[in-house]
Amino acid sequence: MEKINIFTDFKIKNIHIKNRIVLPPMVRFSLVKDDGYVTQDLIDWYGMIARSGVGLIIVEASAVEESGKLRENQIGIWNDSFIEGLTKVANEIHKYDVPCMIQIHHAGFKDKITEVPEEELDRILKLFEEAFIRAKKCGFDGIEIHGAHTYLISQLNSKLWNKRTDKYGERLYFSRKLIENTRYLFDDNFILGYRMGGNEPELEDGIENAKELESYGLDILHVSSGVPNPEYKRQVKISNFPEDFPLDWIIYMGTEIKKHVKIPVIGVSKIKKESQASWLVENNLLDFVAVGKAMISQDKWMEKARKDFMSKNRH
Repeated sequence: MEKINIFTDFKIKNIHIKNRIVLPPMVRFSLVKDDGYVTQDLIDWYGMIARSGVGLIIVEASAVEESGKLRENQIGIWNDSFIEGLTKVANEIHKYDVPCMIQIHHAGFKDKITEVPEEELDRILKLFEEAFIRAKKCGFDGIEIHGAHTYLISQLNSKLWNKRTDKYGERLYFSRKLIENTRYLFDDNFILGYRMGGNEPELEDGIENAKELESYGLDILHVSSGVPNPEYKRQVKISNFPEDFPLDWIIYMGTEIKKHVKIPVIGVSKIKKESQASWLVENNLLDFVAVGKAMISQDKWMEKARKDFMSKNRH
């Protein structure tokens, strides 16, 4: 059997991914205006990344309502007027034979999630469902649900913050209902991903959430950070992080969660070098490695990675 490396392709349903490097959904605030519409600068940037040869692009967090934005200059998907611009993004990426997903997002209510009326969460759930429909109309190859980083869904998934006694008190209720209510959209040409917090608040919670989410029919998991335990004053936000693990604790959570699910897993956090990504994939620790800030600071990151990989693998 041929050894897998970061340039080995992968197929999810009918979606062909030519290598294991992913551009994660990073909000490009500097390229978006306060109205939330796609700009030509944003289209051009995604085109440049696709042209570089990345395997998969996850387009940045798009807000399901204006009041759910992180900042004014974040792209929106809360009505049909956003479809034209987002379609241009998907089309630009597809020019270079790169599949693209789009992340759907609501910033949430911080530690007040327990006090939000049930009817308000019902309303927001419907907004997510409508955003999914728009995303498919735009021509994206899939959707990533944003369930990490202490935003709305992460808040609901957290036993630290979610003390509700209604139906939304079930930690994954919102996610489960969203997936159930939109299942009809996800055919062989449209995939469903989920960016989850590996620590909600501990890795053990993340593992249980991952197994539960997999049972809902996800196609791919993307492991990042969730609501941390406030007792941790240190940089590492989980207990039992092994001192000899050579990369970030968030990457470590992804490698541990991969052991417990059968669907592919993306790991993310502070990956800067080809050698780091290669170590993770070649040792079957992750299926995909997301390279974010390094892609922004080095627009030829993929070109350099290919050269570095070829150099060390010459016989």
